[in-house]
Amino acid sequence: MSENRREIRAPGQVKEITSLTNPIIKDIRALSMKKFRDRDHLFMAEGLKLVIDALDTGWTIRTLIYAKAGRGNKAVETAAARTVGAGGLVLEVSEKVLSAITRRDNPQMVVGVFEQRYRALKDVRPADGDVWVALDRVRDPGNLGTIIRTVDAVGAKGVILVGDCTDPFSIETVRATMGSLFSVPLSRAAPQEFLGWRARFGGLVAGTHLKGSVDYRTVDYEKGPIVLLMGNEQQGLPEELAACCDRLVRIPQAGRADSLNLAVATGVMLYEIRRGVLPLENNA
Repeated sequence: MSENRREIRAPGQVKEITSLTNPIIKDIRALSMKKFRDRDHLFMAEGLKLVIDALDTGWTIRTLIYAKAGRGNKAVETAAARTVGAGGLVLEVSEKVLSAITRRDNPQMVVGVFEQRYRALKDVRPADGDVWVALDRVRDPGNLGTIIRTVDAVGAKGVILVGDCTDPFSIETVRATMGSLFSVPLSRAAPQEFLGWRARFGGLVAGTHLKGSVDYRTVDYEKGPIVLLMGNEQQGLPEELAACCDRLVRIPQAGRADSLNLAVATGVMLYEIRRGVLPLENNA
């Protein structure tokens, strides 16, 4: 973000904005495009729940935007106060401006602009019992968001994005995570970097493959850390990544479908891997 724009964003400043031509609004609207998210290392989270989740888990907020209808709402005012306390900017905007920012006709009342966060792959050191998911070139924002949400749900540790993946900080992906983005560490790596990391990883690497040699339910997932490696939606795992797996598994199917959706397959695998720590509940 340019220095003159930074001067406009004085820490703790509160502004009321109704114009789409305001330079601050232009900067925020630009975050709908990946090149500007990458340039500024920022992203948008839409909805009061997501904003509160992000604040509660220590993410750095730059700007809080809320509709005039939010004035007097205790939860909105609390989020605004927390933003000011963190040195962020609070904007009260018209419905027209909020719709333009979110590109939705009926936007939620609150939008937050946060700093992106990645964990360096060298700092990912899974301990005994940890599960990480590595995704090769995942392309669909809904799939990625759902996988991040499922990783959170089963108590897995994080997601490694391998190769040219969809942006986890796009507004579509963030929405699909339903707030889990703020609880699930993300790392990213080129394929060769991932393979170098994998060579030093001492646990089990399990990958799904249509030609998998064993049923996914027959593998022992109880020992050591685990990396679950999932392939691209259209092509599956390339040979180079498939070759780095300790076990290639298949998920059996009885119907006419030739494959499962990536997010569904990942969910099936994660619940099997985490079966031992997700005991049956006694509803009697």
